Amino acid sequence: MSAKPLKIFVFVFLPLLSLLVVNQVTQNSIAFIRTILAAAPILIVLVVMIVFHVGGQVAGLIGLLSGLLVAFQAFGLTSNILIISQVKGLLLFLFVLAVFLPALFLYNIVNQARGIQSIALALENRIQDRGILLIVIAWAFSGMLEGLAGFGLPVAMVSPMLVELGLNPILAVAAVAIGHAWSVTFGDMGVIYQTLISVVKVAPAQLSVFAAIFLGISCLACGLSVAHILKRLNKWPIVLVLALVMAFVQYAFVMLNIAALASFCAGLAGVSAAILINHIIMKSKNEKSAPMEWTPSLKMALLSYGSLTVLMSLIAIVPPLHQALGKISWVVAYPEVTTLRGFTTAAVINQHYYPLLHPGTSILLIALISYFLNKRAKLYSSTNLMHIVSITVKAALPPAIGILSMVGLSFLMDHSGMTVQLAELLSSFFNAAFPLVSPYIGMLGAFATGSNNNSNVLFAPLQEGIAILLKISPAVIVAAQTTGGALGSMIAPAKVIVGCSTVAAQGRDGEVLRKTIPYGLVIGLVMGIVTMLFAMNN
Repeated sequence: MSAKPLKIFVFVFLPLLSLLVVNQVTQNSIAFIRTILAAAPILIVLVVMIVFHVGGQVAGLIGLLSGLLVAFQAFGLTSNILIISQVKGLLLFLFVLAVFLPALFLYNIVNQARGIQSIALALENRIQDRGILLIVIAWAFSGMLEGLAGFGLPVAMVSPMLVELGLNPILAVAAVAIGHAWSVTFGDMGVIYQTLISVVKVAPAQLSVFAAIFLGISCLACGLSVAHILKRLNKWPIVLVLALVMAFVQYAFVMLNIAALASFCAGLAGVSAAILINHIIMKSKNEKSAPMEWTPSLKMALLSYGSLTVLMSLIAIVPPLHQALGKISWVVAYPEVTTLRGFTTAAVINQHYYPLLHPGTSILLIALISYFLNKRAKLYSSTNLMHIVSITVKAALPPAIGILSMVGLSFLMDHSGMTVQLAELLSSFFNAAFPLVSPYIGMLGAFATGSNNNSNVLFAPLQEGIAILLKISPAVIVAAQTTGGALGSMIAPAKVIVGCSTVAAQGRDGEVLRKTIPYGLVIGLVMGIVTMLFAMNN
């Protein structure tokens, strides 16, 4: 056995096994031991990732294994409940994967044709004010890219662009890490939001209102933070205008039930508004902007994502089209199950899946059309479809494994009563002050797992349970959870490490975190206060 697995066994699993033995010897008479055991799987995931630097895919599997031990030994889990919980988790994972893979596939199709680079160059060409340009690239443009394909890609791609514009590599990574955080929940073509509404019982229509408002406020906070870290705070009036535009567009798309495009279109609106503002400034100075160069790569990139926006918007807002596509559905039912300790999970009579209304279907269709149009326009030198499929699968595999194990753990804890046990403890400890710390719990999950998605899977059901016990609006608290998880992206080591690797600053991720953590903590406090205010009035 190598050193790291041995240390994990000694410092993680031996204490867990000891607690299980004590729990059995005392015949489960000590309540706080069961509470510690309920928290153990989540704590183990956090410890093995933070202390032992284990990746999310392995940490998730370790957490799931520990969850199985605890659930069987201390919470009365049965094989029937295990099967049902994991089937639910698997179906959610497939639902998420059906968006994640096509979104990444489309991104690679456009990127291999130099479409993303063309958009960045066009942006640099249209905004002559250096201060505005730096802020927009680190904030709005990175948010737009997060809308297309998340999981660290914006930090990896945008940081080198800022370095090319003369920024210090550490400052570049920090600025993008902070700047893109507002767009994470509705990013990656809605994968994270789809997962969120699937693991909680809050009505999506109610949750989306608070999530869009909270993330709109976060958008302004991230923009001002980027301006501050870049020493361009004198541009705050422009940041305020752009934030209002981006927050409104994101809110509008979410309310129109087009959450999959909310971050992308909000970022695009911010970029477009910045170009317009730059034009007004140049005109006031009697200066002319350089003529726009409409390269084939730029045209095809805009066509790809423009057509996707139109298609998904039509499906969402044209009732006859929506109804026609909704006629094809798949219905799943789950029976009521009860643990040996008497904890019951209610039956699910009719859970519908609509394959033609699923965002992944539209994304995949546009991706394939885009590939053949790019091929016809001779935008690929040696790249073929199988190569793009290969790099897509290679990039998607690690986060996919992590998502699968985290989702499995979340459903296991929920069906065995462990989540309820934790909710009762935290609700009694924080009581009415809980809304203040709710965003920080989301941030902690993202910091540890490197993903808002995993943070939501682990903590959203828990926070929902606490809200119910404290008689606070669950929609407000779950929105605070995912807002905190999004903001946690700026302090997630996994994303920072990826960004450092693309600007030749390997091993300097600690320097970046020293810059981003203060901003994350301050914005988290602001959102905690906002959450408290909303909780008091809802």
